[in-house]
Amino acid sequence: MADQAQKPWSGVFDQQTDPRVERFTESISFDHRLYRQDIHGSIAHARMLHETGMLTAQERDEIVATLEAIGEEIAAGQFQFRLELEDVHMNIERALVERIGDVGRKLHTGRSRNDQVSTDFRLWVREAIDRTDRLLADLQRAFVDRCDRDHGVILPGYTHLQRAQPVLANHYWLAYCEKFQRDRSRLCDCRRRVNQLPLGAAALAGTSIPINRRHVAQQLGFEGLLANSLDSSSDRDFAIEFVFALAMVAEHLSTWAEEWILWSTVEFRFLRLPHAYCTGSSIMPQKINPDVLELIRGKTARVVGNLQALLVLVKGLPLAYNRDLQEDKPRVFDSADTVEACLELAAAVVAGAELNRPAIHEKLERGYLDATTLMEHLVKQGVPQRSAHEIIGKLVATAMKRDVPLAKLELAEFTAAHEALDESVFDVLGVEQAVMAFTSEGSTSPAEVAKQTALWKQRLKDHDRGCGS
Repeated sequence: MADQAQKPWSGVFDQQTDPRVERFTESISFDHRLYRQDIHGSIAHARMLHETGMLTAQERDEIVATLEAIGEEIAAGQFQFRLELEDVHMNIERALVERIGDVGRKLHTGRSRNDQVSTDFRLWVREAIDRTDRLLADLQRAFVDRCDRDHGVILPGYTHLQRAQPVLANHYWLAYCEKFQRDRSRLCDCRRRVNQLPLGAAALAGTSIPINRRHVAQQLGFEGLLANSLDSSSDRDFAIEFVFALAMVAEHLSTWAEEWILWSTVEFRFLRLPHAYCTGSSIMPQKINPDVLELIRGKTARVVGNLQALLVLVKGLPLAYNRDLQEDKPRVFDSADTVEACLELAAAVVAGAELNRPAIHEKLERGYLDATTLMEHLVKQGVPQRSAHEIIGKLVATAMKRDVPLAKLELAEFTAAHEALDESVFDVLGVEQAVMAFTSEGSTSPAEVAKQTALWKQRLKDHDRGCGS
């Protein structure tokens, strides 16, 4: 039983663990990433145990110093993790005991691996939220920085991937800022629920040891305590919510990537992607492939799949802790890694891309983007909207048959369609004048876009320090 004695739970067992079980149940291969959080949490726990009289000052200092030394060794790649010790928590605790003996054995007083794991995981997720938030802000800045470069450029806006109405390029860029701001808001909201301390729940029912949970919460920067020990030892809502927020980030990135992939094609020719973020073909010399954008689009499937896996993982689990929950971390780690990598490259692609202004301008008058503005011009003359819609639709049909824009029709054709369509129609026809005609708040009118651009510059410069600050 010499090997079995290494197990922290081995006292009641009369057989050694089958090596296949050790390989099957280990989590050190992935949860070693929690070593910093485990050491910080253990140091806070040790200081609390001293504060409540369970450790002497000397014991506390010896534990803290040894834990810090172990952390430095892990960071330097000089620590050997042992598979038979299952996870990062037991590896660190075993190293502590081997170095300082019975004093190290006192560290686990008043806690269980259940609440220890949850605490470490919440600390990691909290940090990941803050990293993701900063990367989202960098991407927003990349879009806002384009607003000065692309000032005045008009793009065709699409619905059903058919040309619809003209919009300013800056209106497009700020639309993505709004999407990513909702992502940041979701992450910040999630962070408040992440940032509640589970330590002190012990296995599931609490502990009879005199502990001070608020002391630990204050040391580790938690905003509050989870109120119910039975709930807190099994709760993974925070992890699932985090991955949901990441899935929404990925979905928004995928939408942007798909649009820019289309825009960079010969068929569209709206956009030149920076070559540093493209790849070539092994057989076709002319190819400049948008592989980074395609992979951002493709990696969205991983994040969405991870979310689904987590939802299935917790479905039907009884209270309190169950070993199934060990499977949560690979999905969360992978989602965070994937989204962070996508965001880092997305900001660089946005900053480096160039609009192909001549190609955009060449095709801008195609598609009758000014038809809606002309209809609204007629509505403002007192014509009912449905009637105006039919009148302008017929004029568009006439222009389509001749393959000319609306502005190329004769004035007599407008007045024949309706007496209110006098020479003033030419004040709203053409994409430039159509854009100028917009007035509603939040629209693509130059005044509204300029106002929103200034607001975004100010927000990102002065007032947006992240939800963790």
